[in-house]
Amino acid sequence: MNQRLAELRTKIFADGADRDGMLEMSRKDYIKGLTTNPTLMAKSGIKNYKSFALDILGAINSMPISFEVFSDDFSEMEDQALEIASWATNVYVKIPITNTKRVPSYELIHKLASREVKLNVTAIMTLEQVKHSTEALNPHVEAYVSVFAGRIADTGIDPLPLMKESVSILTSKPKSELIWASPRELLNIFHADSIGCQVITVTNDILKKLELVGKNLEDYSLETVKMFYDDGQKAGLKI
Repeated sequence: MNQRLAELRTKIFADGADRDGMLEMSRKDYIKGLTTNPTLMAKSGIKNYKSFALDILGAINSMPISFEVFSDDFSEMEDQALEIASWATNVYVKIPITNTKRVPSYELIHKLASREVKLNVTAIMTLEQVKHSTEALNPHVEAYVSVFAGRIADTGIDPLPLMKESVSILTSKPKSELIWASPRELLNIFHADSIGCQVITVTNDILKKLELVGKNLEDYSLETVKMFYDDGQKAGLKI
């Protein structure tokens, strides 16, 4: 493994819902956990949620895996969360920070945390959401707080200050860890590491770029020039 990657304190979680891809990622030394969500499952054509999850959990039982509820009703969310949590001890239940009606999930988070359900509070984008969700968590139960730094960056706002403050907020719940979610580029892994963010979720398209870490930039420049030249030749470009 590249030295820079070996020295990372931030844990890399693979984000996806493709069975083969998840199993492949779970076998890599640098992958410390897995996450998925209903959108990724829909893209993968999954129809039977429980069957898919149990199949994955039968093969991967030594690292945390997050599965998300999909109801918009808090009572039904609670039932789904308890069911999902029962599937395996390495399961974390993803609870969205609000429902679609903009009603915060803090009460449900507190209720589930009190029942010692391991949670992954997801789709967070403000410090107020970080503060309230952290307050709702059980100090004696492991949990994740997922801040969608990439989506924050998509709005033209630098997520680093918010992520730094989130790290500080979470010190009040030492069994809970901050996730840098929705990264947009490989460099975000090192951004997360630089501020002490404990986890970053990374999709396969970004994970493929890990082999570039530490690459000689002059060599990379030459490869790029050769690519442009070769493509120009193949296209038969003329002026």
